[in-house]
Amino acid sequence: MSRISIRAAERADVPQILAFVRELAIYEKALPEVVATEALLETSLFGPKANVGAVLCERDGVAIGFAVYFFNYSTWLGRNGLYLEDLFVTPEARGSGAGRALLVYLAQVAVEGDCGRFEWSVLDWNTPAIDFYESLGAVAQSEWIGYRLEGEALAQLADSSHRL
Repeated sequence: MSRISIRAAERADVPQILAFVRELAIYEKALPEVVATEALLETSLFGPKANVGAVLCERDGVAIGFAVYFFNYSTWLGRNGLYLEDLFVTPEARGSGAGRALLVYLAQVAVEGDCGRFEWSVLDWNTPAIDFYESLGAVAQSEWIGYRLEGEALAQLADSSHRL
């Protein structure tokens, strides 16, 4: 019987992580939005200012998935939370327990880190993921709407300080 294991990512895993990021972007119909390179991932995941973690899921020593996470903060709880940025399992490994193993591992990281929450987002059309998350007891937070500033809008806001 094959064995699934989760381990912290290492610098040597950056090419595999980038490959998984691209596979996830293809699944999410957003490949053109991926601008990450191996150099950017290496710096952001393992550089001196890294504040994000990555783990790989392997079956018999072969990578079949990954997750990237970071710690956020809740003033209401007065505690950190763990935010799952990305989770991906290869199509052929879905249904094997790999996704659950990744989430169990990260739940343990959250509990060991005294986090008050473990949160993530999912695209509203990704029914298989939604069903999977809800089967684990996760609850959708439909009352919150996510916002994002990026690119030129981000630069313009940052540059607007002289107008205050």
